[in-house]
Amino acid sequence: MTKRITPRQFHEADGVGDWRVLFEGVCAYFRTGSFAAGIALVEAIGKLADAANHHPDVDLRYAGVTVRLMTREVGGLSDRDVDLAQQISATARELGVPADPSAVQTVQVAIDAFVSTDVMPFWRAVLGYRDEGDEDLVDHHGRGPSFCFQQMDAPRPQRNRIHMDISVPHDQAEARVASAIAAGGHLVTDEHAPSWWTLADVEGNEVDVATWMGRD
Repeated sequence: MTKRITPRQFHEADGVGDWRVLFEGVCAYFRTGSFAAGIALVEAIGKLADAANHHPDVDLRYAGVTVRLMTREVGGLSDRDVDLAQQISATARELGVPADPSAVQTVQVAIDAFVSTDVMPFWRAVLGYRDEGDEDLVDHHGRGPSFCFQQMDAPRPQRNRIHMDISVPHDQAEARVASAIAAGGHLVTDEHAPSWWTLADVEGNEVDVATWMGRD
């Protein structure tokens, strides 16, 4: 039986330095520099995935390839993700394709609701999304950000009820927070750091910069 592992266990494994745990799995970005090099890498990933019977999400663009791994039957990460990540990184090195761990992130829109079941049908219809569990809506094609509906127990005057969640590599989070503050934002709270920091722009629109730290 496949067993779930923690983000920390994943990062402590050998040969996974190219990868970072984010929302919805573990991710790597490979800077191919050309479409032909990207196709070659994707073809190699396809062969590895078929051999392992473990298939990642792969996004091919001109400048690079993004790969996301998760073991869906356990709802998180497993040793199968470790094994395939190691193989993909080794193959990328053989093809002369470097990884850039700083280039990965996941964006999610969070909506606070008193009764999520009353709110979600509207967003499902207007976005053309589908349910993912009891609290999330996701793009059928995996292109747009997911929408997460969070329980709200009491009104919050003067605060927005829709905010962004940005899942970034754990070793990039503090730099991202500092960059956002330098760009005119301010820190709302860091009481949950390093799991997440809540920031806001000059008009009070909020965003959480999140990592896996503290969640394993």
